[in-house]
Amino acid sequence: MLNALQRSTLPMLQTMIEDGTTFNLSPNFQYLADTERTFLAARVGSGTTDLYMTALGYTWRANAACLSSTLDPHADFIYEGGSASGNGVVLAEAHGSFAANASAQSVHLQSKNKYLRQVKPYLAMTSPYGEVIHGYSIAFGSRPGAPGAFLSLSETKIPKMKKGEPPTTPEARTRGDGAPTSIALATHRSNFFLAGADDVINWIDWVRAADGAPPEPTPVEFLRMQYAGRSYLVHASSLWWPDHEWIEEFFDHQHLWPLTPRWSSRLLLGRGPRLGWFAVEETAGTNFLKSLTGIIQDGGRSTPATLPLPNFVPVGFGLAGLTAEGRGDDSGYQYTLFRDDFALLEDPIVGALSA
Repeated sequence: MLNALQRSTLPMLQTMIEDGTTFNLSPNFQYLADTERTFLAARVGSGTTDLYMTALGYTWRANAACLSSTLDPHADFIYEGGSASGNGVVLAEAHGSFAANASAQSVHLQSKNKYLRQVKPYLAMTSPYGEVIHGYSIAFGSRPGAPGAFLSLSETKIPKMKKGEPPTTPEARTRGDGAPTSIALATHRSNFFLAGADDVINWIDWVRAADGAPPEPTPVEFLRMQYAGRSYLVHASSLWWPDHEWIEEFFDHQHLWPLTPRWSSRLLLGRGPRLGWFAVEETAGTNFLKSLTGIIQDGGRSTPATLPLPNFVPVGFGLAGLTAEGRGDDSGYQYTLFRDDFALLEDPIVGALSA
């Protein structure tokens, strides 16, 4: 399912959104049925929300469905990191709309209403990833046929401190070391899922469930690739040509180094799908796999509160200070690197040949 969604998303965006520095829906949008328009707007709204939360400094994310076992309206995402680091988690509700009457006022009203209905009721609630200490509602809107878009943010009000009162804002509290294990496992479950590492997903699910028989302990193979001055790990299952034949002639099968007795890495000299490769930065990915191995070897009985995982400066989001001009020698590479080590590399052959 994820493979099908991955392959369909980029052509859809290329067909429905014009190229350029200003957001603009293409004329093709008028031929979409109403349900398809709503679906596309929701996807763009979710993506914009994640970009915004990344810009605010949040690193780890999970689905907010865990907040309610019913169909009661609730926010879309849970985030940890940034100003909330070591204190709890925040909620983020995403909304997107493409309507002829879209305006700054209407988009602001949507963000405000969504906050009051789907974020505010869950403040101070305890989630599997920590207490909810703050919340955001982010709305994105655009008028078909008109260039430009509207963005509005509603968030929890932080009360002003009285003179002489000790600071209580998240920024002033003591930050914890490392990433909270629960939400780091949730984030990397999604990351390795997109990267095609089903075997890693099985172990994460077993650790999180803390019951049942463990998966078969077979080696998990990754391939090392140099790209834009960094080393990345790519799961072997993603290395297929369009005709689904293994590109064995591009592999150096020599075992280079063990991550643990179970995780391994090899050198990649191949070319992947045209959409690029989902990968994890090697140092952070190795740290995560080693930590996961330690939990597994302990039988899943002892899970640390935090994992020693780094945060990266995001690349490829168009954020202030992170444009191509500010990226130095890697400005010719086309890729996206998230704060948690997850990356999408557009043309891996460039990195492979320069390694």
